[in-house]
Amino acid sequence: MNNTMSRLIAARLGVMLLTLLIVSLAVFVATEMLPGDVAEIVLGQSATPEAVAGLREAMNLDRPAPVRYLLWLGGLLTGDPGVSLVNNIPVATLIGGRLGNSLLLAGVTAAFSVPIALTLGITAAMWRGRLYDRIVSFVTICVVSVPEFMVATLAVMIFAVQLRWLPALSFANDVQSLGELLRVFAMPVISLSFVISAQMIRMTRAAVIDTLQSPYVEMAVLKGAGQTRAVLAHALPNAIGPIANAVALSLSYLLGGVIIVETIFNYPGIAKLMVDGVATRDMPLIQTCAMIFCFSYLVLVTTADICAIVSNPRLRHK
Repeated sequence: MNNTMSRLIAARLGVMLLTLLIVSLAVFVATEMLPGDVAEIVLGQSATPEAVAGLREAMNLDRPAPVRYLLWLGGLLTGDPGVSLVNNIPVATLIGGRLGNSLLLAGVTAAFSVPIALTLGITAAMWRGRLYDRIVSFVTICVVSVPEFMVATLAVMIFAVQLRWLPALSFANDVQSLGELLRVFAMPVISLSFVISAQMIRMTRAAVIDTLQSPYVEMAVLKGAGQTRAVLAHALPNAIGPIANAVALSLSYLLGGVIIVETIFNYPGIAKLMVDGVATRDMPLIQTCAMIFCFSYLVLVTTADICAIVSNPRLRHK
């Protein structure tokens, strides 16, 4: 790895950390603007002003906002995001019981959607302009137009209510075999895969087509390389960067779609925990969950940028 590549990677990592700091401030300010008082929510409407004031002092809600932000940020950096204001349980404990479920759902969705999307995107680029390419493009446009909540709702109505093939609710703890895994994750994974697969197919197709139009690929074709060899041996190695960006940006849609899907299927993940925290105005829980989503997004985007840097031939060789 030469010095130019090292500097670019270090710069990307620095931008990610700076962005994460700015996002933490935005998350804190946004949660501070939520209506209502958590002390009043916890104590109920019949609570006296003295009791509300005492609880606010016990929760450190009477301190200035900048002080509370610095305390919260310091806790995040040390692995202690605080205590839930509603449950009086450490936020790390609450999230630790749900994070594995969300990662499992995201992992199953990625394992299902990424190979299919890349295969369809690459083959559509290979046969661009033909009937196969037109069918794939038409289907992806139709799928992109359908939001996740509609796909999830229709899946529940058809497969759970009408046909009764699959459970309407998904519980990750029920998985004991491969059959149960498919049964529990079928509808959430399909609902999440619709949008991210369509986006991935379109961006992968565009990246491969752009690479196929490069002079070195055209020269390989003039020298006798077949279509398959031109794509696999010449175009794909140089399209790794754009394809990695396509995969990362598509998977980032999981961060928004998983909130809807976990809520509809009552899946015990971190997104469902965040929605419950918003309902009770549990600020430390909301802030920590939001930071986890933002951190995951930045990691995906930064990883894609680093893949693009590493795969660039002009940076790999002096």
